[in-house]
Amino acid sequence: MRLLILTQAVDRDDPVLGFFHRWIEEFSKKYEKVNVICLGEGRHQLPVNVAVHSLGKERGVSRIEYVLAFYRYIWTLRNEYDAVFVHMNQEYVLLGSLLWLLWGKRVVLWRNHRMGSLLTRIAGALAHVVCFTSPAAYVAHFPRSRRMPIGIDTERFAPRGEKSARSVLFLGRLDQVKNADVFVQALRILAEQKVQLHASLYGDPTVPDSQYVREIRTAAASLAGLLSVHAGVTNEKAAELFASHEIYVNLTPSGSFDKTIGEAMAAGCTVVAYNDAVRSVLPAALFVERPEAQPVASALKVALNLSAEEKEALSKRQRSFVVDTHSLVLLSAKLAEILR
Repeated sequence: MRLLILTQAVDRDDPVLGFFHRWIEEFSKKYEKVNVICLGEGRHQLPVNVAVHSLGKERGVSRIEYVLAFYRYIWTLRNEYDAVFVHMNQEYVLLGSLLWLLWGKRVVLWRNHRMGSLLTRIAGALAHVVCFTSPAAYVAHFPRSRRMPIGIDTERFAPRGEKSARSVLFLGRLDQVKNADVFVQALRILAEQKVQLHASLYGDPTVPDSQYVREIRTAAASLAGLLSVHAGVTNEKAAELFASHEIYVNLTPSGSFDKTIGEAMAAGCTVVAYNDAVRSVLPAALFVERPEAQPVASALKVALNLSAEEKEALSKRQRSFVVDTHSLVLLSAKLAEILR
């Protein structure tokens, strides 16, 4: 079987989408040929049966040139793929599905955002299957939707010896939906209570130098010595960060199952989160009921005060949860079944 994948980026160095490079590697094991059409192309090293075709974002082409290139690729490659996997961007389904259906290609859409629109519903109706990972995703109740593993590379994300004592990590885009400002406010509360810890915040904003980002950086500067702020990192570097930190804080709301939660669990971190997708896995004291500074500070204090035995037991349980239900190997196998 031959597969066409459509995605935003094929770039190992992309701090947000770099993980998809590993997805393509794993998917390629199950197909004779894989063609990937991406909005932008960066550094990659993929198996010989994978070909990457860029719509030209890295060259700064116009939107109409994107569309023309998209149609050129799906037409010229039409005899080189049997099924289509559209990752995240419903626009590709809206643009290409009529041709794909005419040619007898099976179309699977992956969409996991909690917000949607009429166009989302149309794309869902045109696709044979719509995949999601969070029960709060907009598409979760579509007639042909299928809940999937989040696709964690459990070999890359794994415990690696001793973690830095009382270390706290926040990793994600510096956008309001991620609630990094709430994390910084929670650290201020703990600082006032003389709680000993050292925290690291890694991430880049979607909109550089926005008011929101400036406020976070100003607040973080006042916590010098307690909190260090860094730019976003690659997926490979993220694995090292999870392996070296004891605690990971994720305040992304329910609706999307943030992959970094699964990566942190696989790497043996104690996770503090505000996301219903992991409510049943986290101890109640580590689940944040609302994205506010005081509840986050309280959960962090609990995490910091866990005994070595409690941390070890929690680490093993959460890693098993990811390996058994959310690994990349499992995702690849389930997706192959759907695409047949």
